Amino acid sequence: MTTDRSDLTARVLPQISLGDGSPGSLTAPPLPLPRESPAARAQERFHITGNAIVTGGAGDLGFAACNALLEHGLEGLMIFDMNPAEAQARVKALETEFPGAKIRFLKVDVTDEDGVNAAVDETVKLLGSVSILLSFAGMVACGHALDWSAKDWNRVVNVNTIGGFLVARAIARTMIERGIRGSMVFIASISGHRVNFPQPQVSYNVSKAGVVAMVKSLAGEWAKYGIRVNRVTDNFLVKLFKGVAAPETCFRLQNPSPKKKLLTFVVVNTILNEGDGLDEARKMWASRNPMGRMGEPDELSGAIVTLASRAGSYINGSDILVDGGQTLFM
Repeated sequence: MTTDRSDLTARVLPQISLGDGSPGSLTAPPLPLPRESPAARAQERFHITGNAIVTGGAGDLGFAACNALLEHGLEGLMIFDMNPAEAQARVKALETEFPGAKIRFLKVDVTDEDGVNAAVDETVKLLGSVSILLSFAGMVACGHALDWSAKDWNRVVNVNTIGGFLVARAIARTMIERGIRGSMVFIASISGHRVNFPQPQVSYNVSKAGVVAMVKSLAGEWAKYGIRVNRVTDNFLVKLFKGVAAPETCFRLQNPSPKKKLLTFVVVNTILNEGDGLDEARKMWASRNPMGRMGEPDELSGAIVTLASRAGSYINGSDILVDGGQTLFM
């Protein structure tokens, strides 16, 4: 899709087309809410139908979101994650809580284009059409900018931007083929809006800023198909459990050296994790937050349910900040 320099003057630019909102179209307004009772209208406003894919759904934030979707009526759920043991445990817990729903897991590397396409196709075979995507899978890396190699940089960007795009594209294709509306929610970060402090993490910040731009671009391009694309910016601290896979994997660059080796992977659920080595940073993060604390996993669920339900039917290309006001004082 790239154009050689010699062909630039002869190229014809593709153009984005918009929806027209006409009755019966994929961009038409939703049908009126039921009139039988206020309670029925309230319930229908946040009712969720259909099937969802949640990448990184085995981590605490992803798992809380899965619970919330199922509580509001989700019929089928597929978790994409890289840790089968933890994901299967999560699936079992959800199946016990929601016996009427179809809940499955697939091991998926979101940077593997063919693997992603195959996993989405398999999901459609197992569950039926997918109309909801929650994109939690990600990677954060901390290290001084002078120590970064191209390989390490690409690793972070590939997971956070390319990986998120590959899953969204594969799902969008199935939705467009079937002519169904849907909602996609990307989990961004305050680091995509401001330079977080005190940790140096330029590749992560750039990748999350890329997610911000990607959401806007996809929202504009796919709206005509009835696909809304939004993001939720979080600022969450959750517990680290040894051996538990999570939506975001963190690594730090080793002390500056010609080889720039990486430390052993530290598995976390967000950009923030627990441990004595981060005690000073955690205190600093909390001290800059108007609420004096980091968020709890379920505090993200309200925004996600809104975006996935009728309540968010006119929200597209938006960023919902769920950060306790952290970005006020970055």
